[in-house]
Amino acid sequence: MPPQFLVVGHTVQDILTPPGGREAPAWRLGGSASYAALLASRLGLRTAVLTAAAPDLPLEEALPRTEIVRVPSARSTQFHNVYTDRGRVQTIPQRASLIDPASLPAGWRGAEIVLLGPVAGEVDDELAACFPRAVIGVSAQGWLREIDADGRVHPLPPERWQADTLLRPAHVLFVSDEDLPSAGAKPVLEGWSGRVDTLAYTRGEGGADVYHGGARRHIDAFPAQVVDLTGAGDVFATAFLIRYRETDDPWEASRFADCAASLIIEAQGLENTPDLAMIEARLSAHPEIVAR
Repeated sequence: MPPQFLVVGHTVQDILTPPGGREAPAWRLGGSASYAALLASRLGLRTAVLTAAAPDLPLEEALPRTEIVRVPSARSTQFHNVYTDRGRVQTIPQRASLIDPASLPAGWRGAEIVLLGPVAGEVDDELAACFPRAVIGVSAQGWLREIDADGRVHPLPPERWQADTLLRPAHVLFVSDEDLPSAGAKPVLEGWSGRVDTLAYTRGEGGADVYHGGARRHIDAFPAQVVDLTGAGDVFATAFLIRYRETDDPWEASRFADCAASLIIEAQGLENTPDLAMIEARLSAHPEIVAR
């Protein structure tokens, strides 16, 4: 039986450097694939992950009730984030294998919802055309990064993103203000929004702008006690696709996704991945927050 929700992309070891650097760095599981899969399974969907990772990465333990297929890889992708006064410095010490259509199990081509969520351009664009019955979401994040010879991550100018093959079969495009800073973003977003049914531009504590059918609406962020912003965009994308598939209403999907994202940021990493009861409780507490 095909999955109800499939996410494609690298599962990641996020390297954590202890304060002062006196201890050996630890790591926690991250990457769009991890956040998306855990949320989808907690919302009750039959969930699958197509990833590439070394055999020793404990995915089955971290992502219960999820079917996992790993592209063979000698290593897992690692991200190292260092926060400075001038912003985040991000490096990728090592990367796992690429993921292409040959890696996709035949039975998964019938998936109902698909999120293509690369972290470093590892997902082949041709995968977008492999799901004839799915609502397909594309997370722009991994395509709007380039990695230099030292592993340092740099933003890719949007005009250099060759997205035709990817966006032609896609339905929803997710972009964040980290991928595309708000200064000068409007014409780029308007251009991309004309190539998909829906575009969601997430802006952290600034909420989100959603484009659909020639209209644009804004939704404020739900109140939250912010601990860790990592994964908020991935949770937004996953929750949006699930509710959009259920309702065919992008504005309702925006509200549901915005609420889910406000919950994940209240703890470190994957710790506060919400279930339906948590999301519904916060939605009920804030009926005033809607896409306008």
